[in-house]
Amino acid sequence: MFKVLDGLEGESLIVGLFKQNGNLSKALQELDKKLNNQLTKLIKSGEISSAKNSVAKLYTFDAENVKRIYFVGLGKEKEFTFQKAMEAFGHAFQAVQQDQKKIVSVQLSTFIGGDVEEVDAAHALAEAFALSTYKIKNYKQRSSSSESSIEAVHVLTDADKAKINAALTAGYVYGRGTNSARTLVNMPSNLLTATELANYSIELAKKYSFEIEILEKKDMEEMGMGGILAVNKGSSEPPKMIVLKYQGKKIWDDAIGLVGKGITYDTGGYSLKPRDGLVNMKTDMAGAAAVLGAMEIIGEIKPKQNVVAVIPATDNMIGSGAMKPDDVIVSLSGKTIEILNTDAEGRLALADGITYAKQHGAKYIIDVATLTGGVIVALGKHTTGAMTNNEKLYDQLWKASVECNERIWRLPIFEDDRERVKNSKMADLNNSPGREGHAIMGGAFLAEFAEDTPWVHLDIAGTSTTSKKGPLGPEGATGVMTRTLAAFVEKFVPIKS
Repeated sequence: MFKVLDGLEGESLIVGLFKQNGNLSKALQELDKKLNNQLTKLIKSGEISSAKNSVAKLYTFDAENVKRIYFVGLGKEKEFTFQKAMEAFGHAFQAVQQDQKKIVSVQLSTFIGGDVEEVDAAHALAEAFALSTYKIKNYKQRSSSSESSIEAVHVLTDADKAKINAALTAGYVYGRGTNSARTLVNMPSNLLTATELANYSIELAKKYSFEIEILEKKDMEEMGMGGILAVNKGSSEPPKMIVLKYQGKKIWDDAIGLVGKGITYDTGGYSLKPRDGLVNMKTDMAGAAAVLGAMEIIGEIKPKQNVVAVIPATDNMIGSGAMKPDDVIVSLSGKTIEILNTDAEGRLALADGITYAKQHGAKYIIDVATLTGGVIVALGKHTTGAMTNNEKLYDQLWKASVECNERIWRLPIFEDDRERVKNSKMADLNNSPGREGHAIMGGAFLAEFAEDTPWVHLDIAGTSTTSKKGPLGPEGATGVMTRTLAAFVEKFVPIKS
């Protein structure tokens, strides 16, 4: 896919252009000379702009070894950041892909500025390439995913080729893992059942030599997993509890538990969603997809960490045996739960998932889920809600999210929030105390199962999908938190008590 070269090959070239306070950079001066100073003239006339994310195409008429050059505006050099580099590359690659060109070269030195060095630019290039050129797999007779794609990217640089290649590999791995998560979330629920999610996990385990365990319904009944079983009661599809283990240390200690909500379709059960609310409920397994995407990245980069991924997978349907409001169930932890809202099902499955991760030796828990509409009311659709019981663990996750430009914002859990989820005359807990602070109630409920284990909850209900295409991907699933989880694991430092 990527080839690091000293000289130019291919028919198309991508060049970055900062706002000029003086002379052109060395690379651009050489290019301008070959173009008989046409570049300078076109910049002055405004036909080629340095405005952030603008893209202009110039045909060389054989004045250079390439037929066309794509100039992408980078804005002010001193304000250039890794994320701005990602977006600039995204715009450029989308322009090349729209022109159906299969091979493109990139003059890497023209993307160096601000706090972005050449190795950073290489990582941004590869990650942005994967994300920006992603196509949704659809089921039309003539699918857009079968259209022409860029097949090779030539990276022109004088920098250390081993370091550049390593950065390209890492960036592409992160982008590709996110795309895998996107594809899972975009799949129709009749095709991506809990069984198929388990089969996908089995293939992932084979590829990366993960230890895998798939609990069947009978296993869950014997173990007392009343949370996920209650959610599954109305379904004809069997539930699966999926466990993947990656051991990056000789001793299984300080294991990080990644728990992803795998509700493959959510009707709301007898607390039925309104008609419009049923559309896109195939995406209610985006937490599971993020965990699987992160495990793909982990399998590639092989960090010196121990990770156990747990995915409770089922759909939430209506049937003669479905759970009902007023039911009382017993979770894997032994805690009893009064069901007040069958549409607050994800937390029931996650409760068993969190407990099972702890039973597998997880000393830290990160759960990720499309848990509540309340988080969208609170934070909108561009920010993931977070809750925690451990400042040090949250701080490490927050730093990973900043690095990956996946915004999270912490919401509080106070003692009276805990008391609200304990407010039941019939059981230890209730699963839905009311609409007020609904996102916080979801987190407070899960905190009762994390108990003293350092834990962070990520509510991605608003950020897991987007209705608008952008420089780093189309509308639909975003794969959010895939990169953050992987970056968190890669750089994790065990917390001293």
